[in-house]
Order: sequence, then C-alpha cells, then structure tokens
Amino acid sequence: MIYSMTAYAREEVKSEWGTAVWELRSVNQRYLETYFRLPEQFRGLETSLRERLRKQLQRGKVECGLRFTANAGANTELQVNENLAKALLRSAEWVQENGAKASIDPLDVLRWPGVLETAEADMDAIQKELLEGFERALTAFIEHRASEGANMQKLIEARLEGISNEASKVRANMPAVLEWQRERIASKFAEAKIDLDSERLAQEMVLLAQKTDVAEELDRLDSHIKETRNILRKGGACGRRLDFMMQEFNREANTLGSKSINSDITNSAVEVKVLIEQMREQIQNIE
Repeated sequence: MIYSMTAYAREEVKSEWGTAVWELRSVNQRYLETYFRLPEQFRGLETSLRERLRKQLQRGKVECGLRFTANAGANTELQVNENLAKALLRSAEWVQENGAKASIDPLDVLRWPGVLETAEADMDAIQKELLEGFERALTAFIEHRASEGANMQKLIEARLEGISNEASKVRANMPAVLEWQRERIASKFAEAKIDLDSERLAQEMVLLAQKTDVAEELDRLDSHIKETRNILRKGGACGRRLDFMMQEFNREANTLGSKSINSDITNSAVEVKVLIEQMREQIQNIE
C-alpha cells in the first residue's frame, strides 16, 4: 500500500475536566518535518508526540495542534487545609493568652494563604486521555493517507497502461513505417533519375533502420512499466523511487521522439510524455 503525504484528521476528547480537540494535517515535503501547537501546560507532551509521528511516517510536512478547554465547574470544590488552620488557631489563642484583646475571626483564618485550596485536576490522568485521543487521531490520519494513496495508485496504473498501449502501437507500426520509408527513398531516387540497384537500396534501408530503430527504447519502456508496477505493489515509502522511474521514462520518451520519422510515432511519443507528466504530478504527493 502506498500513502499520500496530503491528509487531515480531527479527534475530539471530552471528559469531566473539559474538552480537547486534536488536529493533524500534512502536505508534501522532501523529508519529514513536524510542527506542534500545544497549550503551555501540555508542552511536555511534544517529545512523545514527535516520536510517535516518526515511528508512523516517513515524509511530509506535518502540523499537529491541540485546543484545550477546561471545564469551569470541574475544579470549584474547596478543600480546607485542616493542619494549617489548626496551627493558625493555636497561634491566635497563644496571642490572646498573652495579652491580645481581639477575638479570633474564623473568616480571617480561612483567608490565610493556603488554608482554602481548590482541588487540582489530575494532570497525569488528563495527559493519558489526551494521548489516547492523539492515537485515535493518528490512526484516522494514516487511514486518510492510505485512502488518498490508493486513489493515486489507480491513476498511476491507468497511465502505465496508456504508455504500454502507445509502445505496442509503435512496435506494431514499425514494419509499415520502414516500408513507407523504403518507397519514399526509391521515389526520390526515381525523381532524380538515379539508377539504384536493389543492393544499394538495401544498404540505404539498413542505414535508415539503424537510425530510426526504436526497439531498444520500447523494450526499456516495457521494463520501466514492469518495475514501476513492482514498486507500487510493494508499497511503503516509495515516492523517491517512483520519482526516479519518471526520470527514466522521460529519457526513453525523448529518444523515441527524436528518432521519429512518422507522424503516428511522433504522436505516440508526445502522448507518452503527457502520461509521464501526469504520473509525476501524482508522485510528488506520495510518501
């Protein structure tokens, strides 16, 4: 299976502590680059997230964002630090026993820093749920890349079939093209009133056939088609190998066009180049 470098995924996590939303998006890139936008209290997750992405992905510019909204009612319960409050009361009673006339106000004790505490959310539990949500987002993200990759593979295979058809067409036309060229040469000599024996004509045709022989280019096109299909079948991170194959395809198409002595072969060479360019556009987005 091949994978596209262009994908998007979104995963929402809801719990007692609030709501969080993960977003993953990527575009094509020569290497793997990861960028993170995380709330300050979750910056510590970045190393773990980066490692998880690197284990799953090979190429692409990947942006990972987290939006976190705490539940306003989740941390409203107040807790009294009884030990601190008792210590304050003992100190206040000692002050009264040693001559202070002021009475002890319970509200003043509660106002003392640290006596009343708001229950802090369990950050370890929150991070655990967030990481579980990230894993779900990453799974959906990879599935999207695989789905896009499957679509691109179909398009590439269709273009490979088109190149194969054009190569077969050229191969089938070559005998007729050579015969047409033989008649054309004979006609030119006849118009010039030059006597040309059959042996000399055969020599001229051999020279012409050597200059216009495209059998080697057609064989190499067939070989490239076979190798490209093998790469697609193997799958994985194959974008660089496919891009190299497009260079090889293009080289044979250029040679085929330069040796053309017939409009049909020229048209086939042009069509092959168009198909190669269409494949190249798709391959730029393959991991």
